[in-house]
Amino acid sequence: MINALGSPQSLLLLGGTSEIGLAVAERFVGDRTRRVVLAGRDPVALRSAGERLAAAAAPASVEVTVLEFDALDRTSHAAVVDRAFAGGDVDVALIAFGVLGEQERAERDAEHAVEVVTVDFTAAVSVGVPLAQALRAQGHGSLVVLSSVAGERPRRSNFVYGAAKAGLDAFATGLGDALRGSGVHVLVVRPGFVRTRMTAHLPAAPLSTTPEAVATAIVAGVRWRKETIWVPSVLRLVMSVLRHLPRAVFRRLPI
Repeated sequence: MINALGSPQSLLLLGGTSEIGLAVAERFVGDRTRRVVLAGRDPVALRSAGERLAAAAAPASVEVTVLEFDALDRTSHAAVVDRAFAGGDVDVALIAFGVLGEQERAERDAEHAVEVVTVDFTAAVSVGVPLAQALRAQGHGSLVVLSSVAGERPRRSNFVYGAAKAGLDAFATGLGDALRGSGVHVLVVRPGFVRTRMTAHLPAAPLSTTPEAVATAIVAGVRWRKETIWVPSVLRLVMSVLRHLPRAVFRRLPI
């Protein structure tokens, strides 16, 4: 349960080795979160992430549970959610898994394009529905969904990824509306270009940000029960302009 100071006591991180997700987890355990469930594919990397969180919690202790989670194995998603909630209530659940993919390859290789959309959108829906049900059943909690400004108006340079994020954003926003009055809060996070391992091979974009900055915004968004945040916040204004540019103008922008 959220304590009297407004701090969550437990966290479920789907995408347990995500740089943004772990930055969020570090901030929570550095405060008063004392139970974390890390769900992901690589058991060695998950154990390392658990050690990182233990260090962030010191001198207090944190209980870290590791669960196997594969975004592409949709038949296992409901069971993963059940196991995550078996240890007690989940105050914050964060959907942080995803892939960037290779745009040029996706334009030639349908299998690659479908994999990007499956991981970034379909899998999030597949795990998001049972997750929302579990949160609704316990009557409280925050569901945080990592979307992207790429989904607000997909660009030529990454339209497969942008299309997947557009679908995810619409789903998460609608889910937040569906859960109103249940005690469950949904936060949709729209970062710009984040400097991570996933984007290390790309040139930095204007208004680029860091996992730590995104994490700080997420923690504040959960505390204040925001519905949507942009990181950095100025992107809200930027995207408001870009969304309404004529297509002929938009396609010529160097972004």
